Amino acid sequence: MDRNSNKSAFENICIFHILDGLRDGLSHFSAPSRAALIYTTSHDGLPRIYDPQNLLRGHEPRLQEFFFGHEAWRGSSIESGEVQFLEDELYKSLELAGIITFGGRSRDIPFQMWFTEEHPDMCSVGPTRSWLEYAVRLFAQNYDLQNVTNIDTAGYVLLNCGIHAVRDYIVDERSRMGWIDTRIRVYPFLDAVLGISRTKEEGAWPRGRLVVVEPSQMDRVPFICTFPPHERPRLCEFKHVRKMLQAVEYSGRVLVSDGQTIVGIALGRMPGAFLAAQFSGTHGFLMLRNKLVCTFSDGRFHSSNRKANLVQLEELLLESTMPIEDHHTMMRVATSLVNRVRDRRHGCTLIIDLGHMLVPTAGQHFDTPLDLRDPAHVKLASSLAKIDGALHIGADVKLHGFACLMDGRGVPGENRGRGARFNSALRFTAENEDIIVIVVSSDRPVSIIKNGIELTAACDFAQIKGCPTPPLLSDWICG
Repeated sequence: MDRNSNKSAFENICIFHILDGLRDGLSHFSAPSRAALIYTTSHDGLPRIYDPQNLLRGHEPRLQEFFFGHEAWRGSSIESGEVQFLEDELYKSLELAGIITFGGRSRDIPFQMWFTEEHPDMCSVGPTRSWLEYAVRLFAQNYDLQNVTNIDTAGYVLLNCGIHAVRDYIVDERSRMGWIDTRIRVYPFLDAVLGISRTKEEGAWPRGRLVVVEPSQMDRVPFICTFPPHERPRLCEFKHVRKMLQAVEYSGRVLVSDGQTIVGIALGRMPGAFLAAQFSGTHGFLMLRNKLVCTFSDGRFHSSNRKANLVQLEELLLESTMPIEDHHTMMRVATSLVNRVRDRRHGCTLIIDLGHMLVPTAGQHFDTPLDLRDPAHVKLASSLAKIDGALHIGADVKLHGFACLMDGRGVPGENRGRGARFNSALRFTAENEDIIVIVVSSDRPVSIIKNGIELTAACDFAQIKGCPTPPLLSDWICG
């Protein structure tokens, strides 16, 4: 095998391992994710694409215009071995809907751009873009070294760098805010957040807010009380900090840290580019100032904002004969009920009946249906949802019954692993055309079902196999 063939084979193996590690890591941080790469290995070379799971299918016209309508994407030649990241103007001129991009240039890889999915429930795309930045660096470095023994390591790095992506995004954002000369070390804070989130106190998960303020800004913190320096709990002592959180549970008070110890308890607005962790039992929220960065649960960081994604319900309402002025109200009510139930982790079923005549259901009914436009009635409905059976909501946005039973004949899509709520909803909607059922499981998944079909079912992406030579982008666009 000649030298060019060896180099081409290494290129294919390198791309395969890096993309597979990237895809797998992002799928643990977010929902199941795909990834793709467009690159060249010479400054005047034609771009190639590696998109094994068809992430970019449907964007062919935009890609053709960007890569073949002009040459601005090529940029200038890079002589040094350092990676230079692409200019912001290139991302703005490409703008693929629902896609996150990041790329760079180096001497051996004059152009590379990585792509992944922008999930609708993401808190922020920043950590994901930091993740793509690692892929850019690893591809450039490994292609330059041409050492096949390093390739597996590159894949493993991308598989397990969630905490690093979150840290890098926070550091970059604080730098943009002008906090370059900082005494806050982000890694110990992130370790403390995960450690505290896993620590129970008398059987209860942590609740309350922990804030890290720049030491130079401590004189501006509205303290209620402070602790003597020699008695301050250290942030790395998870059990001690967990006990201290009990002092700020279910209140506006917060524990204030300088990044190393707990300085005191405060109430009010925090100064500077502070970091905050809101512990909410089995999960929590990580913020920079008041901007949500990510969430955490089960000892890991996640991109999800933990809000139910009911986009399929919105589409069904738009297609229905329901008055347009009631669409927003129904969405607001359904979203509120689903999020309340998810936070309490007990699960429920909502029957949304859009027919002119309500489908008869066996359950508990009211003399006068509850108007769910009233927030107090929504709170009552969320409590009634704890009772076995479904809430029956009509097109008039009123609750007509609770503890309602659903039944029907068996349908092909039943899944014995999903439980009675899910399978009963499949049967019930298969026999009632104007019915939409929302199933909220106790472990948080939300399913929207109509006509015996789950509309929220996740796609099973084909497994990436082998290390084929990436085709030319022009050939890929032509199909």
